[in-house]
Amino acid sequence: MKKIAILGSTGSIGTQTLEVVRNNGDIQVTALAAGSNISLLEQQIREFKPALACVWDEKKALELRGRTADLDVKVVSGMEGLLEAATQPGAETVVTAVVGMIGIQPTIAAMEAGKDIALANKETLVTAGHIIMPLAKKLGVRILPVDSEHSAIFQCLNGEEKRQIHKILLTASGGPFRGRTREEMKDIQVEDALKHPNWSMGRKITIDSSTMVNKGLEIMEAKWLFDVPLDQIQVVIQPQSVIHSMVEFEDGAVMAQLGTPDMKLPIQYALYYPERRFLPGERLDFWSMGQITFERPDPENFRGLALACEAGRIGGSMPVVFNAANEYAVNEFLNRRIPYLGITDMIEEAMRAHQVMDDPDVEQILEAERQTRRLLAGISI
Repeated sequence: MKKIAILGSTGSIGTQTLEVVRNNGDIQVTALAAGSNISLLEQQIREFKPALACVWDEKKALELRGRTADLDVKVVSGMEGLLEAATQPGAETVVTAVVGMIGIQPTIAAMEAGKDIALANKETLVTAGHIIMPLAKKLGVRILPVDSEHSAIFQCLNGEEKRQIHKILLTASGGPFRGRTREEMKDIQVEDALKHPNWSMGRKITIDSSTMVNKGLEIMEAKWLFDVPLDQIQVVIQPQSVIHSMVEFEDGAVMAQLGTPDMKLPIQYALYYPERRFLPGERLDFWSMGQITFERPDPENFRGLALACEAGRIGGSMPVVFNAANEYAVNEFLNRRIPYLGITDMIEEAMRAHQVMDDPDVEQILEAERQTRRLLAGISI
């Protein structure tokens, strides 16, 4: 019986992870952690019977304790509770599916407790990859990518020598506004940006996909996961979302991982690696598909991608600022306080104002985030 903890259990990745658990029947959930959706969390507790449940908000945790008084579950809250969930005894793997930089400390704590990480929280590597990857090597724990693109690369590299990578080809759908100019995107509303053409995801990552910021974050994440320079990572627009990513080797061979746009595949692969298991759902039908097309990305109109590449090349604390500014700006957009193009405008403002630290520790990373948020709270876009 495999044992796992899930951080972010009520979000898109968390709920799909629990679908994988339900479908297989040989995984025990030791801990669940969520932000504030205690109604769904209570349902999950009753079905999967974890020993520990964490709610970020203490008032919600108090309410959940009352709701689950008839169950044998310990309810905790805040960062202290999240760390307890991440280090729950017995769990072999921790699925880090929380959104944002809140995932850094629990990931480190889980690794120090000897647990493998099924990584769905890309911000952890974007902002602290220089800490996480050497620590994983030192501790002998595995970082198993859950992101569909990084899982695809991981699968393509199975049995291959990483030193023979010539290029990583990171695919992107292009989002709902592919082909539009900035002028054509100036009046985009929240509802428009939340309509992804292929994938069903959480609100924040759906907005990130529409701005191409998500692909920029994935470039920085791939750099750390696969130990390749940024110049060896190329973004390719693949609108049908059939090819999830590719690897070109030094002899010119290109390997690709294809599949339907279903996040349960990379989730299940990470949980059972190196074993493959049957996964119910649709299969690719190449006869009916007709064609798979490719395009160049448009960093001029999708400034999020260009700014991410700039942040990645500068390195140090600049990716922290890029990520923190994006998190802040996306929240402002979702709450209708800034226009759509204000997202990348805010990111650029924050990057231009930042004094880079070369090798930030965790506290400096968190302080850079706080400084970025304070800066952006004081400007008008």
